[in-house]
Amino acid sequence: MNNYTPNPKRYEILNYNRCGKSGLLLPPISLGLWHNFGFVDDFGTCVNMIKFAFDQGITHFDLANNYGPPIGSAETNFGRILNSELKNYRDEIVISTKAGYTMGEGPYQTWGSRKYLISSLDASLKRLGVDYVDIFYSHRPDPETPIEETMGALHSAVQQGKALYVGLSNYDKEQTKKAVEVLHQLGTKCLIHQPKYSMFERWVEGGLLNTLEENGVGCIPFSPLAQGLLTDKYLKGVIPMDSRAGKNWGALKPEHVTAEKLEKIRLLNDIAKQRNQSLAQMAVAWLLKDKRITTVLVGASSVNQLADNLKAVNNTSFSEDELTSIEKILANKP
Repeated sequence: MNNYTPNPKRYEILNYNRCGKSGLLLPPISLGLWHNFGFVDDFGTCVNMIKFAFDQGITHFDLANNYGPPIGSAETNFGRILNSELKNYRDEIVISTKAGYTMGEGPYQTWGSRKYLISSLDASLKRLGVDYVDIFYSHRPDPETPIEETMGALHSAVQQGKALYVGLSNYDKEQTKKAVEVLHQLGTKCLIHQPKYSMFERWVEGGLLNTLEENGVGCIPFSPLAQGLLTDKYLKGVIPMDSRAGKNWGALKPEHVTAEKLEKIRLLNDIAKQRNQSLAQMAVAWLLKDKRITTVLVGASSVNQLADNLKAVNNTSFSEDELTSIEKILANKP
């Protein structure tokens, strides 16, 4: 039996941002379920993180069909939590999911065909136990499938009532322009774009952010902490054995953690301390300082870690001296 009662003051904690030129408001921090919400993780911890997030005003929870591990399990676990704890609050929650990466064997379990996207969304809805998701993304551009087919599948998801909005992830500037144009011609607006963006990953500044602003599309960066590099884990100048690089797991490899990068982390942390922030908090705040950023997608393995990240919203203003110092460090010119 569900005895959970949300914090009655949860909407007094965060200021919500309009997503592009739409009616949808999103919290400045959204919770991503890429890691730490699979069957391999402690389910009680997952429950506590979701409830804590909602109590703090985080209304947006981001998933994908392949999140886990194993693939699909993050959606199943979130569906269980939604049904047992938050069922009465579905209309207060924004759920997003994606399709584009490989889910199984054969030609119909990957990339961007209409066959794959529509069937994947149906499977996601079953795992989540919901009639619709709020946002459905094309997780990556397909170099072989015509973009008209991929965007047509997103449009169909909205027309069929399976998604309220659609978005893109990992599309570059030119791909985004074309996708937004095709969706507009079909009569469905592109709501949001989810790119990889952090102090150490700046490709979106090469025109994508301007393209999103010009077309009224919101932006939700993922990996704002650069797979954990922009945290206190590496401040001692070594690779911790329990880190992603130490485990040689995921996108961050030991060879990526160079002496030069460790020095940059230490210098950035000095600025964070002067701002009375942790390095992770400053990294999130650095993204939120840009008004083109709607919300920042953070991951967490515990309630304490999520609570720490949330403190980033307390100071998202940077002086010119701070910004200049940060740029010099990132350009290796301290």
